[in-house]
Amino acid sequence: MELDPLILSRIQFAFVVCFHAIFPVFTIGLASFVAVLEALSLKTGNPVWQRLSKFWIQVFAVVFGMGVVSGIVMSFQFGTNWSNFSYATANFLGPILSYEVITAFFLEAGFLGVLLFGRDKVPQGVHFFAALMVAVGTFISSFWILAANSALHTPDGLVMRDGLYYVSSWSDAIFNPSFGYRFLHMGVASFLTASFVVAGVTAWFVMQKREMEANKKALSIALWLILILAPAQVVIGDFHGLNTLEHQPTKVAAMEGNWETSTGVPLLLFAWPDQEAQENHFEIKIPKLASFILTHDWDGEVPGLKEVAPEEQPPVFIVFWAFRVMVGMGMLMVLFGLAGLLLRRKQRYLECKPFLNGLRVMSLSPFIAVLAGWIVTETGRAPWLIYEQMTHAQGLTPSLTGGMALFTLIGYILVYAMVFSAGVFYLMTVFRGGLETANTNHLDSAREKAQRPMSAANANLEGGL
Repeated sequence: MELDPLILSRIQFAFVVCFHAIFPVFTIGLASFVAVLEALSLKTGNPVWQRLSKFWIQVFAVVFGMGVVSGIVMSFQFGTNWSNFSYATANFLGPILSYEVITAFFLEAGFLGVLLFGRDKVPQGVHFFAALMVAVGTFISSFWILAANSALHTPDGLVMRDGLYYVSSWSDAIFNPSFGYRFLHMGVASFLTASFVVAGVTAWFVMQKREMEANKKALSIALWLILILAPAQVVIGDFHGLNTLEHQPTKVAAMEGNWETSTGVPLLLFAWPDQEAQENHFEIKIPKLASFILTHDWDGEVPGLKEVAPEEQPPVFIVFWAFRVMVGMGMLMVLFGLAGLLLRRKQRYLECKPFLNGLRVMSLSPFIAVLAGWIVTETGRAPWLIYEQMTHAQGLTPSLTGGMALFTLIGYILVYAMVFSAGVFYLMTVFRGGLETANTNHLDSAREKAQRPMSAANANLEGGL
């Protein structure tokens, strides 16, 4: 059987993107959380905030490192697997990606060293400023990456001449029709991810009665954030869906499993989309609810997949079910936020073991939701690389063979498996050590620092004798 380089290249890019996406979505939110802890420490002088900050900075360092390593490969793939696409979009994507490096990566790299190693070596205010700049850097990075990605979904300000895209308006190209919704949606997702991870880890510490004063504060902050952010994400997602309906109606049709353009469309709770037959099997539905959600009108019109040719339809089964996984995770997050509020009285959430164990499990939910969301976003765009302008097949490297694509795919899987295993092992070591180990290590380094002047004096004295 002949290997298809297009299918293998799409699988490879999907694998790399999904593997990489789980790290920045966590570090963006966690960097802001660390900056808040540093601000509280600076303002109040309470050592509890600093103890929390030291621990979560360790976690941030590990995840940030894994994110950097996994992200480097993506830019290589543009040249190795998608050279036609890279050549055609170089006038836009080249500057955008370089802006991300210059404005974000340099900022993060410069201040990350101060954040990781500068405590007690610089004034506390400078250390807080470093934490703030790292947090700002993560958002600047996501700004440029989402601007580039959004331009592929809702291209604007770009003109094609002789097979090349030229920028006619940088403001229109960057702030394209879907960018604002996607940037806000991803930003809130990052905060939610950090909130649930902090809540899950601190719930485990609380159940073990470890560092109770500090972990009670961290858990309380995380639960307040979940209570506010989870419903907010539902609202943002609704606006994002309306924008997608306007600019990418076929993707919405796949999300809803709707084949015929019609009014009063039901919401499908369960179905088995059959793309070959262009219909669904085993439908469980709520009448008219899809029309109301998508158009805010019970009899609103929802586009159908049959509006486009079958070869221009995305993989409906994947998009349909990935969307439901994402929404299901979102609803669970809202429920846990409300449960935390109900248990807030007399701090009952600190003693409710089912709730605490639930938080531990739910610490994985944002990652599942983000991956499902990316699958909906990118798979729902198929077969287009640039929506309705360039297909995946047109963007593929002409000389790429199936064997070459398979070889690199296997290589990436093996290398990423090693990176992920090593990273998770060290991350679990950090979690098991908890705040106690993080602060003990700091005390040891402080003692060594205090001993250095005496050591140097003794060495000079011995040299003189």
